Amino acid sequence: MIIARARLTRRILPVVLGATVLAGCSGSGGTGHAKSAPPTVAASASPTASPSPTATPTGADDPALKPFYGQQIAWGACTDDGSYPNVDLSKFQCATAKVPLDYTHPAGDTVDLALVRRQATGKDQRVGSLFVNPGGPGGSGIEEVLYGADSEFKGLSDHFDLIGFDPRGVGKSSPVHCLDDAGHDQWYTQDHPAQNKGKTLADGCQANSGKLLPFVGTVNVARDLDVLRGAVGDQKLDYLGFSYGTYLGTSYAEQFPDRTGHLVLDGVMDPSQTLLDSDVQQMAGFEGVFERWAADCVTHSDCPLGKDPGTAAKKAADFLDGLAANPMTAKDGRQLTASQGWTGTLSMLYGSSKSWDNLRLGLGWAMQGNKPDYMLDFADGYNGRDAKGHYSNMQDAYAAITCADYGAVMPTDAQVDQALQDDQQKSPYLTKHFTKDDLFDPDCRAWPYHPSTPPQPISAPGAAPILVVGSTGDDATPYPWAQKAAAALPGAVLLTRDGDGHTGYGKSACIKTAVDTFLVSGTMPAANTHCPTDQ
Repeated sequence: MIIARARLTRRILPVVLGATVLAGCSGSGGTGHAKSAPPTVAASASPTASPSPTATPTGADDPALKPFYGQQIAWGACTDDGSYPNVDLSKFQCATAKVPLDYTHPAGDTVDLALVRRQATGKDQRVGSLFVNPGGPGGSGIEEVLYGADSEFKGLSDHFDLIGFDPRGVGKSSPVHCLDDAGHDQWYTQDHPAQNKGKTLADGCQANSGKLLPFVGTVNVARDLDVLRGAVGDQKLDYLGFSYGTYLGTSYAEQFPDRTGHLVLDGVMDPSQTLLDSDVQQMAGFEGVFERWAADCVTHSDCPLGKDPGTAAKKAADFLDGLAANPMTAKDGRQLTASQGWTGTLSMLYGSSKSWDNLRLGLGWAMQGNKPDYMLDFADGYNGRDAKGHYSNMQDAYAAITCADYGAVMPTDAQVDQALQDDQQKSPYLTKHFTKDDLFDPDCRAWPYHPSTPPQPISAPGAAPILVVGSTGDDATPYPWAQKAAAALPGAVLLTRDGDGHTGYGKSACIKTAVDTFLVSGTMPAANTHCPTDQ
């Protein structure tokens, strides 16, 4: 769910451990990784289940689910199919676990979940398993561990078996598919959404993945997470979730409060928000960061926006908006449209100071050198497009999971009108040319499946104390959401990073030390602890 501009994706960007670096841009493709063909929804197979399930699944206590909790995960060598370049797969083990497609009928079809594990490296220091989720929805937990085990999570590797899994519908776990590569190219370059655009996506998802759509919501993913916890032999769940991964973490705590171990939620979503409300707040957050980036840009001699901080943001916005009428052609013949330009811009605002530098240089190449290749590269990395023009299923999964989570309540015309008015008042640069159609992305109105439960406030009585991390300048998950979550979760402690950018763990040594300490030993940082931003 993030911010949007015409066809800018409204989703919370998964934490990217290997962020795009300008020097590495080729101008001919993005940073996404092509995926090999993953398994589809499988017919019911071992484990089998015969007893009748309870009306509300109760985890391992439900006799019908015990075979899933008791399955033996066969860890083995990871197959190098080219999906993960520059990773030494010999350090990792891979496996597949089975979970019910429908937890209320576990004797039926199953879903194959792909997993990866990096076993704890410290002698006699292992404390258990740590499950991680990078966000999205649609982000790959497998990629998170493969690319982060020796970098972001190095301080945890001695103590934990690091386990990443692709949630159902994502990556290599029975992925949702809606559009082909050509369809995605058209989708992302379109500046003015057609009236039937939402139906086009919904129809594609239904045709290719209709059987899976009712079951990809976060409630079911949290149930999968508990099955995996039991299958690896842990009595309690230790978990580190970023962005959308915080929604998964709170859903887990709500359903399985007695099995929460050490849970960390960084960049907290507010699951009680409607899509319109969250979009308005996220848009305002990005507007503020966009203005601060522009003001920082003019302090550098190579800034293409001049020297006046008072006009810099407008110059950047006018250039990006102008791409709608005058798109720029890259070296490979593709065009940088306004939609792609804004996508590339905002994707760089998630990150560290290096990302801000990359955006300044990339925008300079486009504005002053008539070379849009770097801006296209930024957009491709966000959209999951690789150098060969193939897309991951991240965006399709995002749409499916978002509508499964939030599609119970459709906004009224009056609410849409109010949201458009709020956007244009609170984020005038980003929403100058918005229409009502821009507020629906994904357009769950056209979705073939609608859940019955509307968004709910966080409530997890009985859960162990949870560490909540919030960043004061977080554009995608505003800081008040972290404050709200910390107040709602029993015994929770709020750890604050002062600074811009989405999530805190990779941007502050102080945050990382506090998080690692809590995960390993359970020792919480002092209440009201604030940490500076390092990068």
